[in-house]
Amino acid sequence: MQLDHDQLHRLLALLGESDIQELKLEGDDFRLEVRRNLPSSAPVTLVQAPVASPGLAPQLSTGAPAPSAPSAPPPAAAAARSDLIEITAPMVGTFYRSPAPGEPSFVELGDRISAGQPICILEAMKLMNELEAEVSGELVEVLVENGTPVEFGQVLMRLKSV
Repeated sequence: MQLDHDQLHRLLALLGESDIQELKLEGDDFRLEVRRNLPSSAPVTLVQAPVASPGLAPQLSTGAPAPSAPSAPPPAAAAARSDLIEITAPMVGTFYRSPAPGEPSFVELGDRISAGQPICILEAMKLMNELEAEVSGELVEVLVENGTPVEFGQVLMRLKSV
């Protein structure tokens, strides 16, 4: 069984729309494990084990499960204030503040944000995942630079309740 990048992208998109929590798929030259934990406050999260590519040796396999969170919190998260609501990355990806290059940011400092409002994009494997606010508040901090890679659970923004 072969799995190319387009098939992988379609598979991950279908999994993102389903209720499946774990999937293991093995072929002649690859092993794919996808697990997601759906905390009540986070949207769909996908964690993927490495997939074999043509340049890698056959029978790529990972014996240990893929990490679901960084071992140490990012430095910005250590200085959290208890009166602020943290918006964290639900997946590993690249953080973008605007829907496309040259367009205005989804939100700016001082903006009032409503629950369900788009606030950024996290790109993972060439898929653009729009992140929506789960709570309302005023944006007081953006902790990540545009175009920067982020880790699962990393604090992206902080809101003040209004």
